[in-house]
Formats: sequence, C-alpha cells, structure tokens
Amino acid sequence: MKILAENRKAGFDYEFIEKFEVGLSLLGQEVKSLRIRGAQLAGSYVMVRTNDKSTKAELFWIGGTITPYQALNLRNDYDPKRDRRLLLHRRQIGYLISKIKERGLTLVPIIVYTKKHKIKMEVALAKGKKSYDKRESIKKKDIERKIQEELKTRG
Repeated sequence: MKILAENRKAGFDYEFIEKFEVGLSLLGQEVKSLRIRGAQLAGSYVMVRTNDKSTKAELFWIGGTITPYQALNLRNDYDPKRDRRLLLHRRQIGYLISKIKERGLTLVPIIVYTKKHKIKMEVALAKGKKSYDKRESIKKKDIERKIQEELKTRG
C-alpha cells in the first residue's frame, strides 16, 4: 500500500466512528497525476446524490483537488476540482445513508492510496469535534511528545 494523499486535519477536526474502503472513478490523467502525488484532500467531503429518474443513490467526492498531469496538460477543459464518483456496493451506500440521516454524522475522506495497482480512498463516518475536544487532543499530543523526549534523553 502506497499513500498518495492524506487528510491530516480530518483527525483533528473529526472523531472517526467507522472507516470504509471505496474505489474512485477517475480519468487517465488523474491517475497519473495521483501517482506523482498531485492531490489535496483538505477541505473535501463526501456527499450523497440521488438521480431524478431513478431512486439510485451515489456518493461523490467533492472539493478534492487533483492537479493536472503536466505531460497531458495540452487542453484547457480539465477541471481539477470536479466532483468524482465513489464506487461502493449498493448495501454499503444504503448503510451509510441511513447512518448520516440517523445521527447527523458526515463522511470525510482520509487517505488516497494504491492497492494492487488500483487507486482506493479511505472514507470515515465521522462526528465533528467541539472546541474543548480539540484542546484535549492537543494536550494529549503534547504529553505524549514530552514522554517520548524524556525516554530518548534517559535511554
């Protein structure tokens, strides 16, 4: 598994409840750009859309940026912030929709990585942290950092 892009701020802003592995529907140049680490997940989210003609629901990755691949950047019609469809089983989509509606949770992209020559994304069902929760997590990190420094100096 090779990590191509990571959303580090999501762990600070959200409390992860459950994680899912999803596929991405990408263009060829987007795949090449991702492999040379041309993506940004910060500020992006996952949204559920239903088709007007049918009751079929789909998940889309919104707000994520994949920079254009330089070798193929001959055309100007490429949108780096376009919405990208996520690939899941229908049961998983139904489960996620029910959880989002039931508890007021959200879906947050965490990591984009390769797995057996395919590009996958890890999405978390998450609950937003309050400001006092964020301060508490900062304190925990500081304490852990100080403990590690003490262990290095003594050992």
